[in-house]
Amino acid sequence: MRRRLEAALAALLLTVGIAHAADGPTLTRVRDTGVIVIGYRPASLPFSYLDAQLRPTGYTVELCDRIVAAVRTRLQLPDLEVRRVEVASATRMPLVSNGTLDLECGITTNTAERARRQAFSLTIFVAETRLMTRGGERVQGLADLRGQAVASTIGTTSIEHLNKVNEQQALGIRILGGLDDPEGFQMLRSGRASAFLMDDVLLRSLLAQQGPGADDYRISDQALTVEPYAIGLRKGDPQFKALVDEVLAGLYRSGEILAIYRRWFESPLPALGLNLKLPMSAAFRRVIAKPTDSPDPERYR
Repeated sequence: MRRRLEAALAALLLTVGIAHAADGPTLTRVRDTGVIVIGYRPASLPFSYLDAQLRPTGYTVELCDRIVAAVRTRLQLPDLEVRRVEVASATRMPLVSNGTLDLECGITTNTAERARRQAFSLTIFVAETRLMTRGGERVQGLADLRGQAVASTIGTTSIEHLNKVNEQQALGIRILGGLDDPEGFQMLRSGRASAFLMDDVLLRSLLAQQGPGADDYRISDQALTVEPYAIGLRKGDPQFKALVDEVLAGLYRSGEILAIYRRWFESPLPALGLNLKLPMSAAFRRVIAKPTDSPDPERYR
């Protein structure tokens, strides 16, 4: 009898071990701790920002909430705790890479270089970088700003592109880095910088907050780069990525993503009342029709 009990216990432990292995490291840790950790940005509307009760909200946050619901169902953990951690441009990716965050739910471009250190979900938005200037004729490219000061945000693909072009073309641009987008924009507002380089959707969100003062600024017609946004995940966990991607693909297949998009980009934002009035781009419509997690900008042109 004792031997039969020991054999049964060993079989049970083996079954549990196999089940945990099938879930991968992220879901296994979430099951064992009862906690999933989400990174959010406090002032990156409409993707991730704080509402009137100082709770994270926004487009990417809503997508992550759908993923958390799927995790609850998958692990049968109705009381799963969601721990939310504030991140910035400079801290978001290290916190994913070192395992602090399970989901990075802000605004992060999927690039081949970044994919060496972390994984990314299916693309959730497609932006383009542009230049914003104050008053006068809008500039179209960095060559128009030779010898001047240009601001961007530390830890972004925008400032990486700015550094690269400045060096390659010997433009003599003095690069100013803000800790976040509002700080970078303030450099333009105050006259310290002649232009602010950032993703077009974020430039529009900053202008929407200026009220009548938005008319003082111009955004370039010419796009400098293509930026496929995705949710950041830890590398080496295909099981968790598969779950995340299936949630997003399900929203795309059902068409529910269209209503979600309208809520955050074409309607007054909760707690703020601002409306970006930003129609969905042709590039993102193609992603919805044929989901991809490619970091290659050419896939989105």
